[in-house]
Amino acid sequence: MTQYIKGTDTTISERYHLALLDLDGVVYRGKNPVEHAADSIRQAQSAGMVMEYTTNNSSRFQAVVAEQLRGFGLDVEPWQVITSSVVAARMVAHHVPAGAKVLAVGAPHLREEVTRAGLILVERVEDGPDAVIQGWYPEITWNELASAAYAAQRGALYFVTNRDLTIPRELGIAPGCGSLVNAVIEAVGHQPLGSAGKPESAMYDEARQLVADSLAEASGEHVEPIAKDRCLAIGDRLDTDIEAGNRGGYDSLVVLTGVSTPNEIVLAEPVLRPTFIAKDLRGLNEPQPAVLPQSDGSWICRDATAHVVDGVLQVRENGDADRALGSLDALRAACCAVWQAVDAGTDPGSLTIPEFHI
Repeated sequence: MTQYIKGTDTTISERYHLALLDLDGVVYRGKNPVEHAADSIRQAQSAGMVMEYTTNNSSRFQAVVAEQLRGFGLDVEPWQVITSSVVAARMVAHHVPAGAKVLAVGAPHLREEVTRAGLILVERVEDGPDAVIQGWYPEITWNELASAAYAAQRGALYFVTNRDLTIPRELGIAPGCGSLVNAVIEAVGHQPLGSAGKPESAMYDEARQLVADSLAEASGEHVEPIAKDRCLAIGDRLDTDIEAGNRGGYDSLVVLTGVSTPNEIVLAEPVLRPTFIAKDLRGLNEPQPAVLPQSDGSWICRDATAHVVDGVLQVRENGDADRALGSLDALRAACCAVWQAVDAGTDPGSLTIPEFHI
């Protein structure tokens, strides 16, 4: 039978060497720390786990984010913060010769990363850029968007920092980088060559390389990137953090401290399904229980069971249905039962799923 949610005999922080941690909704919410996050990260580091913090935000300097995390009591160096500007500049550097000219439409952070990647920053389309990177920042203007379109039309390789359609702001939901990217695509007539942000896996791949580069610089010796099967993508969003992990071949952990809800996880399509589920980052320092298939089609996770019968998901913990709806083990079993049914051809829209409240 297919294995869905995995179990571990040891803690996650012992099983995996590199944590690829999302920030907003996982480590902090705006200016405030997420409950248990900092303590759990410190404990995981004590067990030998290396932390890399990944974010689609292309406007905040790494040092600024690192300083915020240090304010939560975490030991963080700027190189451990991987923004989509960092990844975008490195992505372009893989496609053009050293010293190539790049037009950067975005925040000062993006412009700095272009230079750091060994590329020459140009200010105008008339300078003949070899590549153009479109990012996001609150002060972006129509003229800047137009310059990105003009450069791409003239043959510059076109990259973007991320394709998030929306961005949460103090007054509500605002257009994100992806919405502005779509406007430029309409003018250019073709898609970007690459996007640095999740759900693409480039951010995780570059994070592995950056860890290796940092260790090599410290030791003076060549260091290979940490193997993918020793890396874990961690986030609160199925459609960015977890999808990026699945696209890149990484195991993943979804936490319930941010966007994705238990019922969304139960009904997740294959590319959005996590390897592990935890209530919060305390899950890093706990073994993960196995979810075992039974011959009758049900799934068991410790004292919890789940079974899809005649289109209805039935969950129990120690025989109690109400208790199961607040149980993480029952949620794990429910995911396996529903995923198995859907993969066998059941229409997910036809299923009756009780509401979990974890």
